[in-house]
Amino acid sequence: MAAAGRRRERLRAASLTLASAVLGLAVWVGLSRSGIDGFPGPLPVARRAGELIGDGTLSDDLLASLRRVLMGFVLGVVLAVPVGFAMGWYPVVRGLFEPWLQFFRMIPPLAIIPLAVVLMGIDETPKVFVIFLAAFLSCVVSTYQGVVSVDRTLINAARVLGAGDRTLFTDVVVPASTPFILVGMRIGLGASWATVVAAELIASQGGLGYRMQQAQLYYELPTIFVSLIVIGLTGLAMDRLLLLAERRLTGWQERR
Repeated sequence: MAAAGRRRERLRAASLTLASAVLGLAVWVGLSRSGIDGFPGPLPVARRAGELIGDGTLSDDLLASLRRVLMGFVLGVVLAVPVGFAMGWYPVVRGLFEPWLQFFRMIPPLAIIPLAVVLMGIDETPKVFVIFLAAFLSCVVSTYQGVVSVDRTLINAARVLGAGDRTLFTDVVVPASTPFILVGMRIGLGASWATVVAAELIASQGGLGYRMQQAQLYYELPTIFVSLIVIGLTGLAMDRLLLLAERRLTGWQERR
């Protein structure tokens, strides 16, 4: 009975996704026929995508952007999780780091790009750095919030049962904080993609952002649309993977 219910839910979700895609395509076709100057429809964009795939340009640009995103994102998450735990667990660390964390949160990573280029050059380092910063700030805040939001009842119950600080941290705080960490990772992933495109627009010799900048110079709107669609689909696929990991790691949570 439960399995049949889950199948119905999956079928319903798939139907809604398909309907949404068809509706979006219809809106796109309508906009292309509305008289907007130069606005390409699906067919010209598909033809341009075929050309870019055929000569290898699209795969090269995608791999370049994906490599930068993964490097910066992974570095940001790897550093953010322990820093967030330390801030949430130790009041001294929280007092030292939180003012600086809030300060840098108010500065968009995109605003750091010109400074990073001047100080680090125009190679991969400044691009990876600003992506790292975007992912780090998103994930560290979520991790910290997850630690301080742990239900005090759970902590008190664990202490009554004789749990020490180490056991309390590993068996109570870490599992209870995991949903917050994964949400922060999803937010950081979106910020990473937005940052890499901006970084490639300013200083790059390859990548999807660079390709859009070149297409803008020559008014190649189909190329811009191809890059936008690839960025969206790639980011969506990565987000779905994180969502799948979230469901596997937090199966104990009640869901709507």
